[in-house]
Amino acid sequence: MRTVKLTLAYDGTPFVGWQRQAQGPSIQALLEEALARLEGEPVTVHGAGRTDAGVHALGQVASAEMKAGHSVDVIARALNGNLPPEIRVARVEEAAPGFHARFSARAKTYRYVIRNAAILSPFERAYAWHIQDPLDREAMQEAASALVGTHDFSAFRSAGSEVTTTTRTITASGFARQEDPGLLAFEITGNGFLRHMVRAIVGTLVEIGRGQRPAPSMVALLAGGDRAEAGATAPPHGLFLVRVDYD
Repeated sequence: MRTVKLTLAYDGTPFVGWQRQAQGPSIQALLEEALARLEGEPVTVHGAGRTDAGVHALGQVASAEMKAGHSVDVIARALNGNLPPEIRVARVEEAAPGFHARFSARAKTYRYVIRNAAILSPFERAYAWHIQDPLDREAMQEAASALVGTHDFSAFRSAGSEVTTTTRTITASGFARQEDPGLLAFEITGNGFLRHMVRAIVGTLVEIGRGQRPAPSMVALLAGGDRAEAGATAPPHGLFLVRVDYD
């Protein structure tokens, strides 16, 4: 058996998310079907992040064990020839035995895009959250900076999700500088993320930007751990999995 590492990008709009579901197309299921054609038998694919329905990826990573001896270039061409155009495999690599896209990951970076303008271009409607109200960007940046460090992120945890711990370490959090004055791009890097965590953080940051809560309230939310006290969950279509880092 060999382990292959796949780096891929996808437009999450038409899919039920990364993870295979009983109904509806998922990225994982489509990849497994395409790899099975090469392997001649079922293949299980593991993803670094389980993106939700409507969430996109610029640098998702997946791993799979295969017996087929095709070169990595042949595998990449075959996958792109069998996958829908919304999913592209950018690179296929040989991985060390034991490599696992999820459990071997050391950090992930997500980006959330907001279009803060009166009018949203029809070409952005599936890739940015449209907010017409003026936003206090300095207050949003101050609140985003408070997330850096090791914290309990229970206040930004999706109800009903099961995890052994809600503590995560964030190494970077803030708004990247943009030449476009109407564009906000929040980026966050950490060793792991709870379900809907980034979207709950963004929803809270937007409330801060609108003046509905003060910037220092982010510190109190982290300390309190009450999801009901944090902001609403931002819509999925502004979220992108940008990068997964490994040793």
